[in-house]
Amino acid sequence: MTQVNNNTESRKGTHLTFAEMNQIEAYKKLGLSNRAIGRLLGRNYQTINNNVKKGTVTQVSKQTQNGKSYFYERDVYFADVNYDVYEKNRSHCGRRPKWADGHEFVDWADQKMLKDRWSPDIVVNFAKENELFHESIIPSTTTLYHWIESGIMKTKNIDLLEKVDRKPRSTRGKARRNKKVHGTSIEDRPESVNQRKTFGHWEIDTVIGKKNADEPALLTLVERKTRFELIFKIDGKQAESVDHTLETFLSQLNGIEGDIFKTITSDNGSEFSNLSEISEAIDVYFCHPYASFERGTSENQHKIIRRFLPKHQSLKDVTEAQVKRIQQWMNDYPRRNLDYKTPHQAFVLELQKLQLNLAA
Repeated sequence: MTQVNNNTESRKGTHLTFAEMNQIEAYKKLGLSNRAIGRLLGRNYQTINNNVKKGTVTQVSKQTQNGKSYFYERDVYFADVNYDVYEKNRSHCGRRPKWADGHEFVDWADQKMLKDRWSPDIVVNFAKENELFHESIIPSTTTLYHWIESGIMKTKNIDLLEKVDRKPRSTRGKARRNKKVHGTSIEDRPESVNQRKTFGHWEIDTVIGKKNADEPALLTLVERKTRFELIFKIDGKQAESVDHTLETFLSQLNGIEGDIFKTITSDNGSEFSNLSEISEAIDVYFCHPYASFERGTSENQHKIIRRFLPKHQSLKDVTEAQVKRIQQWMNDYPRRNLDYKTPHQAFVLELQKLQLNLAA
């Protein structure tokens, strides 16, 4: 049979629509063959064959004649049956990627990484720990990095400052000992401090902007166990500025500075030359010269500060309010090494323990 005036081109690689299935049902009622229906719809006849098989059901009819019952079977195609089979088969075509069903998480993660500057690992595990989304749409850290690499996220690699800045080190742990040490060496620091199992052990350092004599600086203190950070803007990188700031701050602790600050570990910069004399209640230890790795907590914290205050940027126009905002952001940033608690949460827990011990 030749199709007359049929300009429909055969479509390959696409599934039949429900409208086409209904057309098949109508044509089958007219008694058309599958090949004829294929030509009318512009479809390969095998496609029509396959769908007719899926949508065909056997109907049984009963006729009674001369007191006897006779049963007759006939195959009938229904578009609804065809479509139900199609939908069921589609549901088994493979698991959809999490991002396809997790737009809510994707949008939230982008905001945290772009606006709040969270790392992918923090984003994933904070969401899990706080049950912000159903677990089925929260990816692993590796998967989230893959989404970023693949362009699924608005976040790009250039936005992940830690990833961009990270550089391999060829050597570590070699301390040079050819410089004067201001006081007790880190070699005499108790092992419990190294293990971060007890509270009250701090590292102190300074952060500078431009290397000018009249430039202000930041004085930083970080508690090793909780990673709680204190940041002060000081007049300059001189011992007098450091001494005045520390003495003023410690005087506000009402005599319990020795409980909160049991030890302080410093480098051998000239600005810390009087550190051992600040308080008799605090033990001060000095790292080996040129061994910044011995103050690893402080070094890692400075990387975060540099996200907000890049190197060579003058600190003259940085206000106290800006410094405190940076401090608050760091202390409210969940950490993997704290089981995704924030330093502020961990610090408060330690203070509560301290209050109980003092009251006992």
